[in-house]
Amino acid sequence: MKSVAVVGASGFTGRELLHLLRRHRGVRAVPMSARADAPPRDSDTQPLDMARLGEFDGVFLCTPHGAAATLAATAVAAGARVVDLSADFRLRDPAIYEQVYGAPHPAPEHLAEAVYGLTEHARPAVRSARLVANPGCYPTSVLLPLLPLCQNGLLDEAAPIIADSKSGASGAGARPTERTHFGNVHENFLAYGIGTHRHTPEIHQQLGSDRLVFTPHLLPVFRGILSTIYVTPARGIDDAAVRSCLMEHYGGEPFVAVLPDGTPELRDVQRSNRCHIAAHASGPLIVLTSAIDNLGKGASGQALQNMNLMLGFHETEALT
Repeated sequence: MKSVAVVGASGFTGRELLHLLRRHRGVRAVPMSARADAPPRDSDTQPLDMARLGEFDGVFLCTPHGAAATLAATAVAAGARVVDLSADFRLRDPAIYEQVYGAPHPAPEHLAEAVYGLTEHARPAVRSARLVANPGCYPTSVLLPLLPLCQNGLLDEAAPIIADSKSGASGAGARPTERTHFGNVHENFLAYGIGTHRHTPEIHQQLGSDRLVFTPHLLPVFRGILSTIYVTPARGIDDAAVRSCLMEHYGGEPFVAVLPDGTPELRDVQRSNRCHIAAHASGPLIVLTSAIDNLGKGASGQALQNMNLMLGFHETEALT
């Protein structure tokens, strides 16, 4: 049996991880609070003890950005494998991190070794990593359909890419705000963070291009993300070629399905680690759609998929 700590166990992602880990056949999970002085949510949750992090084979950090980096550095130095669900190690450039998050990076010496854990595109690196930066939920839904097409030259490199993404309210975290209050979400729908959302630099970094325009929206549901992505194909490329490329890339993947027809729906991926992708022609453009659960493949599910690889388990353990 391996032992893992879930630091920040009372938040949405922490609770989701504990739910998944309860059915893991090879792991014993210990829930911890995000701070040493935080009152425990229940009798099973232990207060954060930095000195104990080295006792665990793996550590999940479900803490806010800024707080996670110091915890990660301590755990890695003590010999634990770390999956950080915050944004602290997603951006490679500390100057961009400071610009986006408004403070200097707390542990820039670890940025170079952190592996960006989009599992289907980083499996060998994840398997040997000491520190994995779990991707953001929106970037996961956008990058999974886009990366194979960019890597194989199927898109017009001079044309912009438009990513129009909608997320459930749980993507904002467990701490209530005026925007995520039930009375303001119920029977409402809006775009937000236009041109300023923190996930935009993350997507640009992984695509190697800043030509993607990303606009998030808040859906009046609890969990799930649906992304609609408008791309201009390269000369001679149609939706069948795009679909064929995606099917070839993801054909053997346990958690990514490319639909031969129809479009992804939230209800088909909620409470799972799956991503459903479709491609359809629309005039001169090709419209990609993808659906994930923002707490599953967009956070805790993908984190466990990565930790399974890091600790030597089959990556689907406790996720199917």
